[in-house]
Amino acid sequence: MNKSHAGPSWRRLALLGVMALSLGGCASLKGPGSPGQKLDPWENWNRKVFGFNEKIDENVLKPVATAYSEVVPAPARLGVDNFFGNVADAWSAVNLFLQGRLKTGVLQTMRFAVNTTLGFGGVLDIGTEVGLERHSEDLGKTFGRWGTGTGAYIVWPLLGPSSVRDSFALPFDRRASPALLLDSGNAQFGITVLQAVNARSNFLRAGEMLDGIALDKYTFIRDAYLTRRGSFEEDGGDEYEVISPEPPSDPQAGR
Repeated sequence: MNKSHAGPSWRRLALLGVMALSLGGCASLKGPGSPGQKLDPWENWNRKVFGFNEKIDENVLKPVATAYSEVVPAPARLGVDNFFGNVADAWSAVNLFLQGRLKTGVLQTMRFAVNTTLGFGGVLDIGTEVGLERHSEDLGKTFGRWGTGTGAYIVWPLLGPSSVRDSFALPFDRRASPALLLDSGNAQFGITVLQAVNARSNFLRAGEMLDGIALDKYTFIRDAYLTRRGSFEEDGGDEYEVISPEPPSDPQAGR
């Protein structure tokens, strides 16, 4: 998962940097002055759904992800992470072409081809090693590229933060997920669960840190999401930082 998948080599430095930025940003993310508030007309409902999702995460997803990170060896988790990221790379390439970014689209396609062929289906990230960096894109960003505004902020049950624009794009983005490329119902369910658990395991330590420093977790996540989706580009939104997922690592490291 991308894309986002966000090695132990940089994790401690990254967490320290995020902590410093977050401590300074939480105060400004709290209260009526929060830039995301004007894009959150359904805040009362969204907070209820957010609370529901938090309960599901606390009682189901986080414990399973914790067990996964402790039981599955780090190299195996990294391979799973790379595989999901490689599938996302293919969809990113499609969206880069749809956005008219042809050169970057070609490079992203080359990255997908290299990792699929030489990286055993994407289990190994050969592309990064040869200088083909990941450019993560989706249909929501493509809509934004062609002038569609983010629209109101929405929190969906189980799926989490979104917006009106990204919600319209979501069914198409979901069609590009590894699970829906399979015909077997059992295989689809297994891949979906593995993808969710793997993604959550990447956020374990960052999530614990966020729980400890955010004055209002809902507001922090909302504004971070809207910033990442380009909602505040005209309002100086790049002062906010999004907590990045951690790459799979050995739970025994550093002990």
